[in-house]
Order: sequence, then C-alpha cells, then structure tokens
Amino acid sequence: MSDPHEAADGESHFGGSRHAHWVLSAYSGEHGVYGIVLVTAVIAVGWDYESDLDVLLFVLGTVLVFWLAHIYASVVASRDAWRRESLPRAIAAGARHSSGMLAAMLVPAALLATAVIGVTDEWTAYYLALGSGIALLALIGYANAARHGSSWPWRIAGAAVTTLLGALVIGLSILVH
Repeated sequence: MSDPHEAADGESHFGGSRHAHWVLSAYSGEHGVYGIVLVTAVIAVGWDYESDLDVLLFVLGTVLVFWLAHIYASVVASRDAWRRESLPRAIAAGARHSSGMLAAMLVPAALLATAVIGVTDEWTAYYLALGSGIALLALIGYANAARHGSSWPWRIAGAAVTTLLGALVIGLSILVH
C-alpha cells in the first residue's frame, strides 16, 4: 500500500526523502508527541539529580519502561478473538508503532549528553534539553499545518497552539510528579 504523503518518485510531500518523512512521522505521531511530553516532563522533574548524567540515565530508563509498556499493551490488545497475528508479529508491530517514543528522546538526550562529555556546562545542557522539547512541539505544529496546505499565518498559529497545549500538558505532568 502506498503512502498518501509520498510522491511517485519516492520523495515525500513534506519536502524531502523517505527518511525525512519517517522522522517527521515518528515525531508527529501520537507516540512521538507523547514521548516529547514525557521526556520534557521527566527532564524537568529530574533537575535535582546530581548531574546531567543522572538526568540522562533517568530519561533513558523512563522512556524505555514506557516504551515497553506500550509494546506490552499493543500485544495484549492484539490477542482479541478477531485477530490471529502471531506473537512475534504482534511484538514487532507494537515496537514499530510506538517507535516515536524512542525518537522523541533523541534530541533532548543528545543535548544532555553534551554536558556529560564536557562540551557544555550542566545547566546549559539541561535548559537546552528542556527547550528542545518545546521547540519540537512547535515544529510539529508548524509541519502539520504545512502538510495540510495551510498558509503561513495558519502554520504559525498551528505551531503556537501545539506549543501552548504541549506546555500545559508538560506542566500538568510535572505537577503530578
């Protein structure tokens, strides 16, 4: 089955290659957006750890556990009477479907790692990692509006609304933790 966002020449209607399309899809899918919210909230909650390495390990561990929980839920849901998918296929499908959660942590984790390897100081890396989550939400809002052919004012509005709602959810996540 062909992808409606892909042209006949293999280029994405998002303005790039299939790889760029996969990256955008991973980030803007529900698991990618959920992952960005989760990672940003976890980084904010982890501010009182001893070092950015501790925060980085906390982020990696938390995302891995939530990713496994999503795979588990997908497998359990695939066991209903209507589907006869094998267990290995169900696991692979769940992992593939929720891969956006893993993609979501790449940018913030890389920014935290800059302090771990001594490229930046810990506070700079910490705030860059936090800001990257908000920036990614803005980019997703803009890209989603663009892929629907919206004019630039609506693209900016899409970025603003996605950012504000994401920040609200991140704030609520921080409050409950």
